[in-house]
Amino acid sequence: MNNEEKHPHWFEPIADHLGAAYLRYSFTYGTENEVARLYEILELNPGDRLLDVGCGPGRHSHLLAEKGIDVLGVDISKEFIKIANGEKSKANFLRQDVREMNFENEFDAVISMCQGGFGLLFDPTSTVENPDIDFKAIENMARALKPGGKLALSAFSSYFQVKYLSDTDQFNASNGVNREETEVVNPDGEKKEAVTWTTCFTPRELRLMTQKAGLVVKNIWSVTPNEYELLPCNIENPEFLLLAEKAS
Repeated sequence: MNNEEKHPHWFEPIADHLGAAYLRYSFTYGTENEVARLYEILELNPGDRLLDVGCGPGRHSHLLAEKGIDVLGVDISKEFIKIANGEKSKANFLRQDVREMNFENEFDAVISMCQGGFGLLFDPTSTVENPDIDFKAIENMARALKPGGKLALSAFSSYFQVKYLSDTDQFNASNGVNREETEVVNPDGEKKEAVTWTTCFTPRELRLMTQKAGLVVKNIWSVTPNEYELLPCNIENPEFLLLAEKAS
């Protein structure tokens, strides 16, 4: 048994149970709006090569491929990659951990949506604090971009999380990680208790990490999944959407 199988990422068993039922959750219903917004802000054109980091079952990748984009979707979940590959689509999919990603100057655009490959990296089993793991993810995404390429990345808002803490939330102010006890339901309706660990961010943190990775920050907006109206940064919307560019 290799190290990967001994120590799976905490999200993998959740994805295994969810399977295709992931696409029944309300936050996935606005995929068309999100893809339209991404197409706009990334200034995509048919034939452009795009990397979808943390692609899940491929909901963004499939729609972008329909628009003529050459898409590669990567995700740590074997189950999600299996589902994505099972769809009739021109997109390609690969199981890949963003922390070990080593693409270099290959893509015109990189996206990481819905805390897929960014924001779920905290390891609750580790006794060692690693504040650089989120930066490592952005650094790997930046490396994957061609000069002049653009990154669009969504991250959960620390402001929103703290303002709207629920009874099932435990927010760690030291590292910005929110622990939530939840219930996930598989395609057969079977329920399973689960714990999620979501790292939350402020615009300043996102800006500093992105700049450190060698990208130029073009904008940061507040957004809500499904709607994806680009708003000035605030504390009322659950996510921030960052747009950055790699120097030519």
